[in-house]
Amino acid sequence: MVLRTLILFIAIFSSSQVVAKETYILKFATLLPTGTAWSIILDNWVKEIETKSQGRLKVKMYSGGVMGDEPDVLRKIRKNQLQGGLFTGYGIGRIYSPARVLEMPFLFKNTSESDYVRDQLMPEIEIGFKQNGFELLGWPEVGFIHFFSQHKIESIDDMKKSRIWLWQGDPLGEAFFKAADISPVPLSIIDVYSQLSAKHGSIDTVYISTFGAIGLQWHTKLKYSTNISVTNAIGGLVISNRFFDKLPKDLQQMLKTTGKIMSDKIRKNARFENERSRNLLERYGIQFLWDWNDQEMKEFLRIRDQAAKHLENTDYIPASFSNKARDLLEKYRISHTPKK
Repeated sequence: MVLRTLILFIAIFSSSQVVAKETYILKFATLLPTGTAWSIILDNWVKEIETKSQGRLKVKMYSGGVMGDEPDVLRKIRKNQLQGGLFTGYGIGRIYSPARVLEMPFLFKNTSESDYVRDQLMPEIEIGFKQNGFELLGWPEVGFIHFFSQHKIESIDDMKKSRIWLWQGDPLGEAFFKAADISPVPLSIIDVYSQLSAKHGSIDTVYISTFGAIGLQWHTKLKYSTNISVTNAIGGLVISNRFFDKLPKDLQQMLKTTGKIMSDKIRKNARFENERSRNLLERYGIQFLWDWNDQEMKEFLRIRDQAAKHLENTDYIPASFSNKARDLLEKYRISHTPKK
């Protein structure tokens, strides 16, 4: 009897030890090249969660687009070949497209406005991600997007004559260019550098943040940039619900807490690095041109509104969500308008 009890105790103890030491592998992909400021923040996050989990959660990081474009990464996540990723608005749109109202062109005048509207919409956005199979851990930021080109762009007509890259399969980009009567060249982001480098490449103009232009080395093939930005591009740190729901509660909470902190660091760093990168680009010889006049801005707003209507009609960004964002923005502006 004593021997049987001892054996049972050892079995229970051994079983509990196995459970306690169970490890989970998070395979994670991003387009971020290694060695950039943002990838270093991401690497530090990986070290933090592996340390805080005491080795129970390990991360295999695939950087620099080695797992393909964002649609490829999402496809692999849904097949459980990967479990998470850091996405731009393009990838976010394939998870929960209404969130892209936050990067509608010319909607926000500054980051204070976009921060306020984002914070108010975030609970609904998180629910949208969850309902589509993903846990949203954080909301970093790509930054202000400019048009970069191999030739001068100083008018809308110049844009129409350009061979502008379109991130292939992006409904927001498609709607904007169609409303502007521009015929872009659809390409995966993976193919942009080679086409800019080719003697007779298919594109001569792209849109990206100043930091992104340097990080992806596109700036080495470009000469000019629009002085004014088009939008402040969003980002999202996500993992699949399939993986997240299997984790113990303490690891779930740890991922959400550290993921948000890390994403906030990237967003803050993005604002610094994009400003710094603009200065670097000017030193590299890139000229920032074209301060749009009032008439041109009115035309861009007309294009934006026409594109927004199309996105509402196709339910990519439903009118109800778009109206909510605009109402919040108006509320913020009224409350922050100096009283006379």
